[in-house]
Amino acid sequence: MDTLASIIDRINKSLEACTSARDQALVHARAITRHSANAIRATHRGEVDLAQEHIAETHKLVNQLKSNLASFPDLYFAGYTQDALKEFCEASLTFAIIEKKPLPDPDSLGVEHATYLNGLAECIGELRRHCLDILRQGYSQEAERLLACMDDIYSSLITMDYPDAVTNGLRRQTDLVRGIIERTRGDLTISLREQHLEKTMRQLSEQLKQTKN
Repeated sequence: MDTLASIIDRINKSLEACTSARDQALVHARAITRHSANAIRATHRGEVDLAQEHIAETHKLVNQLKSNLASFPDLYFAGYTQDALKEFCEASLTFAIIEKKPLPDPDSLGVEHATYLNGLAECIGELRRHCLDILRQGYSQEAERLLACMDDIYSSLITMDYPDAVTNGLRRQTDLVRGIIERTRGDLTISLREQHLEKTMRQLSEQLKQTKN
């Protein structure tokens, strides 16, 4: 039978290894979050190459994180780790949708299904932001395309009727998504009406000029 001293020694070594893995995971998680945010920023600015560079670098960090935590599943499924992976999903999906690229799936990103779905839900906010950037220049069919993508995402998310413990709170995110989409739809409607009004006023102005002549 092991002595208490040998048992404690093994426990110490195990906890030291776990602590070291946790510290490294925190570093990776922060880097993943930072690169993901930079990728989204570059996407909105139309800096396609830069966005792709950040996404590629983030993907490398994700793979390193998964490898380092292979023996520590509790750390891999910890909140801060999955939150960082969710940010990576959000950046990758936002880029793909805005740039009209094929959507990456969970396997290609190397993430859990629940994390992917939450990243998909959060990219709705970025799509709204991009729609508003477009509408500042006036109504556009591109904004309509993005709204249609948002509708498709919501229609998919509401089919995920599973416990929050399984989906990591996806139901709440889905409820928020609905509000974001409806506000965006209202913004597009107002922009379209303003465009129609401006067109009508220009036509009326031209008619008045012709009448005077």
